Amino acid sequence: MPDKLKSGFTTGACAAAAVKAALILSGSGEFVSEVEIIALDGTILKIPVAKVEEISDEIFRAEIVKDSGDDPDVTNGASVFVTIKKIPGNEIVFKAGRGIGKVTKPGLSVPVGEPAINPGPRQLIKNVAEEFEISGLEVEISIPAGVELAKKTLNPVLGIEGGISVIGTTGVLHPMSEEAFKNSLVPQIDVAKAAGFETLVFVPGRIGETIAAKIGLPFGAVVHMSNFVGFMLEAAVERKIKKVILCGHIGKLVKVAAGNFHTHNRISDARLETLAAYSAAEGLPAEEVHKILSANTTEDAAKIIEKNNLSEVWNKIARRASFRAERYVFGEMRVGVILTDYAWNVLGSFNFDEDF
Repeated sequence: MPDKLKSGFTTGACAAAAVKAALILSGSGEFVSEVEIIALDGTILKIPVAKVEEISDEIFRAEIVKDSGDDPDVTNGASVFVTIKKIPGNEIVFKAGRGIGKVTKPGLSVPVGEPAINPGPRQLIKNVAEEFEISGLEVEISIPAGVELAKKTLNPVLGIEGGISVIGTTGVLHPMSEEAFKNSLVPQIDVAKAAGFETLVFVPGRIGETIAAKIGLPFGAVVHMSNFVGFMLEAAVERKIKKVILCGHIGKLVKVAAGNFHTHNRISDARLETLAAYSAAEGLPAEEVHKILSANTTEDAAKIIEKNNLSEVWNKIARRASFRAERYVFGEMRVGVILTDYAWNVLGSFNFDEDF
């Protein structure tokens, strides 16, 4: 493993670099193979230019191939095309080309109806225009692969339709995938809140999402939290959410009952130990407790609990998970819990009512 991971460029930095390459061609006629831009944190970025061309006397286009460095970004290797046209006035007008989504729900950093080009990339492009003393510019960004890539992102949940977002805070893509991923989850809360939901449904993944739909919880209130239970609970408190319902598979949420708020299996576990402890407290014989501790999965352990008619164990674990979660946020928010299995059955719940 390398001692230091390689940084890359955000899609926003690629777009800004393409604008600069196109402006150089429009001004001096030079076809550059690399441009230098200054990221919003002051970092100097040297970005290769795949292609730059003159479409007409007024319209120029450049292509940058995204390099994400060592960060596992879905857009790595995708071509970012920017077409520019000088216009009268003092405004930079942004347009969404193929593969760039449009915002359809309030709550994001870009207004409804606008191309999903975030404030950071917009500022980078404005800085490039200022460098050339240009005040009026039409900028169309397209990432043709974005139509398919959007299906691998949370954009459909956030109400970004037609493609991906042009993102990036500074322009530098640091290979800190967990932090970046955590931060990418938070806008779901803003979108749900802007839609009027005061109670949100946090799910680890598709199982929780399916259960939520199956029992009639509103899709607009569903927020994917992945393994970051504690992080997302704190984010909800910061946004004054009144209640969160944790809805998901026992393999994830049993960990919360044990006080684990990062549920990745390399960070925390204690699933079987927790199930064994609660089952023993309900009277499960020692021999059966050892079977739970020796089980391969929580699904296997669940069969032992079911065989011994101890279904109340699930409600008690749900109650404990609720207690732990509310204590984690110092009682600043109510937390309900719904525990499910892989067959999408609700095994137990606590503090769950349809107060949407």
